[in-house]
Amino acid sequence: MARTLNKGRNMPSGPLLHLLVLVLCVQGTGGRKMSETQDGDGHETTHTEHAHAHHPSSHMHHHMDPSVMIFFTLEDLKEGKTMAIYFPKRNPSKSPHLLPREEADQIPFSSKQLLHLLHFFSFSQDSPQAKAMEDTLRECEIEPIKGEIKSCATSLESMLDFTRGVFGVDTPFSVVATTHLTNSTTNFQNYTILEEPKEISAPKMVACHTMPYPYAVFYCHSQQSVNRVFKVLLGGEDGDRVEAVAVCHLDTSQWSPNHASFSVLRTKPGASAVCHFFPADNLVWVPASTSM
Repeated sequence: MARTLNKGRNMPSGPLLHLLVLVLCVQGTGGRKMSETQDGDGHETTHTEHAHAHHPSSHMHHHMDPSVMIFFTLEDLKEGKTMAIYFPKRNPSKSPHLLPREEADQIPFSSKQLLHLLHFFSFSQDSPQAKAMEDTLRECEIEPIKGEIKSCATSLESMLDFTRGVFGVDTPFSVVATTHLTNSTTNFQNYTILEEPKEISAPKMVACHTMPYPYAVFYCHSQQSVNRVFKVLLGGEDGDRVEAVAVCHLDTSQWSPNHASFSVLRTKPGASAVCHFFPADNLVWVPASTSM
């Protein structure tokens, strides 16, 4: 799935903005449910690399957790290859939605304001929602790893501003995302690559991952290191069909040795490329001139 936005210096508005919002809603890209706290970081950080670089003990028990089964190697990326892959299935109607910038900017987004925010959203301090909010705010405030720039976007406008800052104000860019072509409810099963993966030539990319919060928050980041982006058509054992977006990080030398991928792939930082699939509610932005 790809949508192109010809973005110059002005923000998209009117029908263009409405189109992207519709795309996000159809994809289920509203935000992570507040009740989803599958790991010690308070959210499914297994779909990203940002949190793993900072939390050495986060994945001590992830060999038992199927949600880390999203990682693979560049050598695996070939027609006929079968892999066990975790694709979370979420109900878009139950996910938080993007707020307009005017509304989002009126709500503090800082761990220093956590008590105020819990009162604002009517969550008790010892609730799972409070823990999820605290973890999200902490992840957003952690310094980026070397060679990375990051921003937590609390509105569509702020996401586009960050992406434009990476690509340049005069560079049009497109969004690609994993698309489920069938309505399977199975989260974890064997998938086979049905045809030769198609590479999206993207000298730069911005990945935006949903975070658990009362409204939609995306952790967006871009790395200076070389990455390769692919579209991969997958067929599941139960007949599920997924057009998945995957990225391969060619330089992992700055990642934490305890990153979940190294346990799954039995490798270490800098030893080899690490690839992973994106769930459907994550977004990958690439320059429009190079997208498929």
